[in-house]
Amino acid sequence: MGKALDGIRILDMTHVQSGPTCTQILAWFGADVIKVERPGEGDPTRGQLRDVPGVDSLYFTMLNANKRSITLNPKTEAGKKVFTKLIELCDVMVENFAPGAIDRMGFPWEKIQQINPRMIYASVKGFGPGPFEDCKVYENVAQCTGGSASTTGQIDSVPLVTGAQIGDSGTGIHVVAGILAALLQREKSGRGQRVTVAMQDAVLNLCRVKLRDQQRLAHGPLKEYPQYPNGTFGEAVPRAGNASGGGHPGWIVKCKGWESDPDAYIYVIAQLQAFPALAKAIGHPEWLEDANFNTPEARLPRLMHVFSVIEQWTMTKTKWEVMSTLNDLDVPCGPILSMKELAEEPSLRATGTVVEVDHPKRGKYLTVGNPIKLSDSPADVKRSPLLGEHTEEVLREIGLSDADIHAARQQGAI
Repeated sequence: MGKALDGIRILDMTHVQSGPTCTQILAWFGADVIKVERPGEGDPTRGQLRDVPGVDSLYFTMLNANKRSITLNPKTEAGKKVFTKLIELCDVMVENFAPGAIDRMGFPWEKIQQINPRMIYASVKGFGPGPFEDCKVYENVAQCTGGSASTTGQIDSVPLVTGAQIGDSGTGIHVVAGILAALLQREKSGRGQRVTVAMQDAVLNLCRVKLRDQQRLAHGPLKEYPQYPNGTFGEAVPRAGNASGGGHPGWIVKCKGWESDPDAYIYVIAQLQAFPALAKAIGHPEWLEDANFNTPEARLPRLMHVFSVIEQWTMTKTKWEVMSTLNDLDVPCGPILSMKELAEEPSLRATGTVVEVDHPKRGKYLTVGNPIKLSDSPADVKRSPLLGEHTEEVLREIGLSDADIHAARQQGAI
C-alpha cells in the first residue's frame, strides 16, 4: 500500500524543533524528506541535552524520524550548484532560520520561483509583519507573546508557560496544514506559493477561547471563572488555575495517595447532563433538590465548594478507581498521567503512538509516533539519520557524478 505523500520530495532546511516537527509529519505521510545539515556540525539538537555521550541526543532523534540527512554548505560554489539542483527537483522547501537567512545565502523567493515555479516554500517565523518582525523567538517566548502565559497559572499568581510545546511543535503542525493546502492548490494552478506561519500567530490561534473571553469581559464578569463572585476582574482575561475554560466547570482534585505521589490527581468535569449521577456517586443526592446546587447557574458561585466536596470523595479512591466509577456514569474525567505511565501504557504502544525504535549508535529508545492516523496510509516510524548518512546517495540521485561529489567534498561543500 502506498503512502499519502509518495512522490513528494521535501527540501528540509529546518533545525531544532518547530521546523523538524513539520517535516517529520510529512515524512510519516510518505514524503521523501531530505534534511540539509551543516558539514561537521549538523542540527544543533544532535548535541543538546545528551543522555548518552557521543551519540545523537533524544532531542534530535525524536524530531527527525523517517528522514534522510545530507551535509551541505550552500555558501560554497559547489554547494550553491547542489542547492540549486535540489530546489529544482523538490516540491517543498521548509525552513525556520532567523529572518532573511535564506535570502543571504543567495536564494530569495524570487530566485527560487525562477528555478522551480512549482516550489512551495514554507517558513516558520517568530512574528508576522510589525514591530517585532525581526526578533528571534523560542518556545517560551512564543507562549508569552501569543497569549498563553498571561492566561495560564494560579489565581493572582505569576504567569506560567505550559509543558506542552505549543510554540514550537504547535507551529510546526500549522505549517503542515499550510503545505498540504498549497500542494492541493498546486494541482489546480500548477504554481507553488509561499507558506508562512508566525509562532505568535499559532499560539494565539490555540488560545482563541481566551480572546473569546476577552470580548465577553466587556459585558460583565466571567461567571465560570473562579474569581466569580467574590474576586475581581481587571481589564484583561485573568489566570484561572485549573478551571475548564469551557461551558462545563472542571477542576483537578486529589486522589488516594496524593501525599506521596505527585500525580495522584484526576480532572473532573461537572457536566450539566452528568451532574445528577455525579452528585449521587459522591454521596450528595440532596443537591438535586437543593436550589443552591440543582442548576448550573446556582452552582456557579459555589463551584469551589462543589469541587471541595468532590475531592473529599476522590481522596478515598485511586485515580484509576475514580475514573472507572465516573466513566460508568458518563461523567467526563481524566487521570493525571505521568510521562512514566504514558511510556508504559500498552494501548499507546498498540496504536503506534508510543514507538520503540532501534538506533545503530544509541540502541533502542522510545519516541512519539504519528498522532494523525490515516486508514490507507499507516505511518511506519523509522530511526533518525546519522549526520550526512545519505549525502552521496542523494547527490547521485540528483545527477552528480563521482567526480562532482569528490570536487564538492574538496571544497568543503559537503
